[in-house]
Amino acid sequence: MSTPFYVSPEQLMKDRADFARKGIARGRSLAAVQYADGVLLVTENPSKALHKVSELYDRLAFAAVGRYNEFENLRIAGVRLADMRGYAYDRRDVTGRGLANAYAQTLGTIFSSGGEKPYEVEIFVAEVGKTAADDQIYRLTYEGRVADEHGYAVMGGDADTVASYLKEHYTDGASLDAALAVAVSALGHSSDERGEAQDRVIPVEDLEVAVLDRTRSQPRKFRRILPGKLTELLGERGPAEAAPEAHVSETPTNGGTEEPPVAPPLA
Repeated sequence: MSTPFYVSPEQLMKDRADFARKGIARGRSLAAVQYADGVLLVTENPSKALHKVSELYDRLAFAAVGRYNEFENLRIAGVRLADMRGYAYDRRDVTGRGLANAYAQTLGTIFSSGGEKPYEVEIFVAEVGKTAADDQIYRLTYEGRVADEHGYAVMGGDADTVASYLKEHYTDGASLDAALAVAVSALGHSSDERGEAQDRVIPVEDLEVAVLDRTRSQPRKFRRILPGKLTELLGERGPAEAAPEAHVSETPTNGGTEEPPVAPPLA
């Protein structure tokens, strides 16, 4: 019987972390942005059947990047936990902090367990409060760490490039259309193979957008924004917005002579 190779705990954890990070980076970025009336969640998702942003409870939203089957299991478990806690105690006892801690325990246990691979997911748990100061965005990593984000947060894909764009253009207390325009522009701002920044216009049909709107009269604050409403909020968009303006030379290029324009023929 051969002796198994020895791997130090530090190297084992590093290998598991690298495995999870690579899986998460293969997906598309997801941005959470606070605006005047709540929390905005935006991602690029061409699929109409598989949602990356969903409702957890009355004032709570769930967003994730990575492997769909893994974060869908986490979403279902969070919905069940929220329903049971709200039924056993009170609906006000279901908070984003409580669900974030539950997710952290689950992800931390899976990551440190040697019997199965770590989850290739990152999660946002967003909660809208009565005022903008009460809004919360919790970011949970594959290893179970919890971070309390303020203003905006990005995960998945080229998160560093998207976050740097939001850092330059984010405005506290912006309206929904202004926050949406900045978030969509940030998701379209990426780096090419040479590391140079490039901008692209994401089609409205490929966007998945939802908000936690505190101005809604009903207890459930989660609302999806459909493509028709997105077109109205974003306004006219096209490649010309992202491309630099064409430079018109003042010097004629036809040998120094400039011909007068030809009038169109009469109909």
